[in-house]
Amino acid sequence: MSSSQPFLSSSPSSLTSPRRKKSRFTYKHLAALSQSQTTCPLRVIAHIDLDAFYAQCEMVRLGIPADKPLAVQQWQGLIAINYPARKFGLNRHITSTEAQKLCPELIMQHVATWQEGDDKWAYREDSFKNMASQKVSLDPYRLESRKILATIKEALPPAPIQRVEKASIDEVFLDLSAQIHSILLQRYPKLSGPPPYDDPSTPLPRPPTTALDWHTDALVDLDASQTEDDDPDWDDICILLGSETVRRIRETIRAKLNYTCSAGVARNKLLAKLGSGHQKPNAQTVVRNRAVGYFLSSFKFTKIRNLGGKLGDEVVALCGTDSVAELLSVPLETLKRGLGDDTGTWVYHAVRGEDYSEVNPRTQTKSMLSAKSFRPAINAFEVGVRWLRIFAADIFSRCIEEGVLENKRRPRTINLHHKQGAQTRSKSAPIPRGGALSEETLFELARALLAQVVADGRAWPCANLSLSVGGFEDGVVGNRGIGGFLVRGEEAKAMLASERMNAAVHGDAEAEEEDHGEETERPQKRRKLRPDNPSIANFFGRRESSKDEPEPEPSPEPERQPDPEPIHHHPSLSSSKAALTPVPDPTSTPSDDLDAALLRSFSAAAPSPPPSPPAVKKPRFFPSSSPNQTENDVSDTYPSSPTAPPEQAATYPCAQCGNFPIPMSQEAEHEDWHFAKELAKDLRAEERERGRERDASASTAAEDRKTAVQPRGRRRGRPPGVSKAGTSASGRTGVAAGAGAGASVDAGSGNGRGRGRGRGRPPLGAIGVGVERGQRRLGFGRGEG
Repeated sequence: MSSSQPFLSSSPSSLTSPRRKKSRFTYKHLAALSQSQTTCPLRVIAHIDLDAFYAQCEMVRLGIPADKPLAVQQWQGLIAINYPARKFGLNRHITSTEAQKLCPELIMQHVATWQEGDDKWAYREDSFKNMASQKVSLDPYRLESRKILATIKEALPPAPIQRVEKASIDEVFLDLSAQIHSILLQRYPKLSGPPPYDDPSTPLPRPPTTALDWHTDALVDLDASQTEDDDPDWDDICILLGSETVRRIRETIRAKLNYTCSAGVARNKLLAKLGSGHQKPNAQTVVRNRAVGYFLSSFKFTKIRNLGGKLGDEVVALCGTDSVAELLSVPLETLKRGLGDDTGTWVYHAVRGEDYSEVNPRTQTKSMLSAKSFRPAINAFEVGVRWLRIFAADIFSRCIEEGVLENKRRPRTINLHHKQGAQTRSKSAPIPRGGALSEETLFELARALLAQVVADGRAWPCANLSLSVGGFEDGVVGNRGIGGFLVRGEEAKAMLASERMNAAVHGDAEAEEEDHGEETERPQKRRKLRPDNPSIANFFGRRESSKDEPEPEPSPEPERQPDPEPIHHHPSLSSSKAALTPVPDPTSTPSDDLDAALLRSFSAAAPSPPPSPPAVKKPRFFPSSSPNQTENDVSDTYPSSPTAPPEQAATYPCAQCGNFPIPMSQEAEHEDWHFAKELAKDLRAEERERGRERDASASTAAEDRKTAVQPRGRRRGRPPGVSKAGTSASGRTGVAAGAGAGASVDAGSGNGRGRGRGRGRPPLGAIGVGVERGQRRLGFGRGEG
């Protein structure tokens, strides 16, 4: 392997040197780096993995020196072995008894367990003897994992630059691309400018350095086609900055929590994962882009992430090898035929170090599981219920860590898995959201699910039972119960005292106003509008019939002159003290009645106007804005008060009224008035349109009636009043009788043929004289030639 020696200076550092080559990367790649795009060749991904995590947790908890061998025991097996103990040949496939023989100095620490009746896990010396009555708890390790994750996040910039994915309880992926981009611009300000000619495909200038200091990192050797004498490019600079960031994070974890971890830094998750396990423990491996081929050639592809298990076995069976170097020679089409298009393509790229998977910023728990395998199997419902009590306590304690009590997160569903022989059955139910989540709630739900399994039959003996919750969602924050809106205790007393003080102050002020008499005018009190008190709301109500509501008697009024536009009334004018109530006009149209109703509704809420002089001209809705008003001037319409007008309140110009000043206190009411007027105008237009449509329909129907077919007469037999011999009842024969019969029977034939006889020749003389076009035929049959 390559040492941490710096690169040798192989070319001058001047950017203007003619010997320097252009960079392989462009301004477009630099922009992609800032956005953490998965296809960016400058991308920087890190993978941090804790060293023998469970064993380290016990060493930190017990204060055991780092050079002492320790193993974590679960019943009779081993689930974690620290690195000093591995020197004795210990692994997780041997029993605790065999481990003690290989390493007499080995410290054996059993995991924490739950047992019936406990409300919390605990460490017990005899746990390995009570497998049938106790259940393993990994909660101590989850708590430490949460501390480590929080430390990593604190060492990184906040979101959205920070992208951390929790891969498992002891490993995380970091996407450092956006952070590296900001560091690049700080250290190399030339990169912060726009590309030449605004062309993002322009190559970046070469890095102004020919030597990189990798410190103590395990630097992977370059490919055979590359040498350390080659000048570094920007991908090397980015990987170097990423290694510095990861090194600082690892040092922080060691200083704060006393845990060691290994790391890998590369351009994607696949290579970073392989790098973190390459030089364990307590080291980090840097895989430069130029070293990927050499790095992968020494691996079995079953070590590659997602290429183990069944898929790895299929590839080995297809290609007859598990070596990456040999698999490189297998054509893509061969892999597609044997594994399918998608899987074959993915394997082809994976063995070449190409991975475009995204680092998902996911660090929260998605589900929780508590399970127990029974040896021997259990055979009673009561025994299963006792284990469900332990499962519920286990899961609820972990929900508390997720913040369920603070309503930060809570699960939505609960699932029970029951194994009997080779058959596994599952039952699920929603968790009620009406109240707070509790251990008792989880237990009762689990008990009901187990009862469903038993009711289905064949539930015993049970070899495995597990309970899980999932569908975690963020709780609603900031909600308060009704008690949160109430005040009590000292706060209520203080509020009551404040109200009394305010009342006393207002009382003194009112008394002072009364003493001053007319010097100060008290503001008009706001009244609640009653149903019998007109308001803007009444405008939208159903109009009563004129029979139910008698119209006021009209006052004498001078003869009205024709107006070029409809006459309306302004609400703001009618509500002022100098307003004049308009005189109803018996010849007014429905539109005028509506305007008058509007005016009355606004006038009712305003102070009563002073007595008005005899009839005056009806005012226009839009008063003239000209300073030289004549017949439409407001002074003509609304006479001035005999007393001096009060101080004018603040006004605003209404654009729809020709910038007429409207009191600010009536702004909302005035806007409602305009809205009502527009609505009334639209309704009248719709009514006129419907009237025109009705008139058109009526005229069309009249035309249709004129051309309608007349009612038909008798369809068969002799016409009334005609005998078999062709003689009428009056004794007349010939044309007169025939004409009479035809006239009475064939009214409405419409096609020129009689319909008196259904068939055969008519009686002699039944056919009258010919008729003109448009007249009704009086005869029937063939007629005379």
